[in-house]
Amino acid sequence: MAIGINPTVDFAFKRMLGSPEHSNITIHFLNSILGGRPLITEIQFLNTVLEKDSESDKTSVLDILALDEHGRRVNIEIQTSLPAGLPQRLIYYTSCVYVGQLKKGTRYTELRPAISICVLTRPLFRELPDLHLDFRLRETSGSIFTDDLQIHLLELSKLNVSTQDVYHATPIERRAYFLRNAELLSIDEISKLFPDREITEAAGVLEMISQTPDQRWLYNARLKAQLDDAARMEYACDVGREEGIKRGELLGRIKLCRELLNVPELTPEELTGLDLCQLNEQVEQLQQQLRTRTIG
Repeated sequence: MAIGINPTVDFAFKRMLGSPEHSNITIHFLNSILGGRPLITEIQFLNTVLEKDSESDKTSVLDILALDEHGRRVNIEIQTSLPAGLPQRLIYYTSCVYVGQLKKGTRYTELRPAISICVLTRPLFRELPDLHLDFRLRETSGSIFTDDLQIHLLELSKLNVSTQDVYHATPIERRAYFLRNAELLSIDEISKLFPDREITEAAGVLEMISQTPDQRWLYNARLKAQLDDAARMEYACDVGREEGIKRGELLGRIKLCRELLNVPELTPEELTGLDLCQLNEQVEQLQQQLRTRTIG
């Protein structure tokens, strides 16, 4: 039987990768993304808050912040939409994690890298084909200024691995395949598809959510919240698209009327400041002027 739990729902995602009792899953994930240079063998979770009275409780912490034995602080998060300002937010948060190490008497040479890993179900950089994108402070020639600030994106929609290929795929590809397909697979299928025992352990965490009533309820609540957010964004896009079409029609009518009246066109700056109601008023005024001229 398929697990039936989507690991890209933030509740399930944190259960897999943010639980001290399953730290091997997180270590394996981090080594896959960061290439094992240096190899991570131990981590400490710095935030473990999850359950709250309501799925909309803003004090819930659904990102994962961990500290490895090399002193690096790593933030891990999942995004099923592309919120406005995501690149800026990732830069800001990573910088805050980095600067947060500074205490009285701390020397700059004691600062350790701050790393953000963001798993995306939708591509942020459509023009780049890579599944894994690694951003650091670099010179335009490619020379790295420092590794101290890193942002890694795992864009799941770019995965190009089949069921037949996944066993021998790269660690990052296997992880991405699991995140995209685990919901539809059984534990037995997963154990056969992947050589990684950590991925089978992650599947076990998902199955535990499915079979534990309280956790299943919290999972469903977070899933509903994500679907509601997606629906609101889709509605906003539809409204914006309709308003854009309407605005284009009104601008076309204003341009035609002003040409017929032989009066100067409004500047782009003047038009930008007008909402749909004001544009409608402009059209009505111009049409009235045309009717008056025709009668005269």
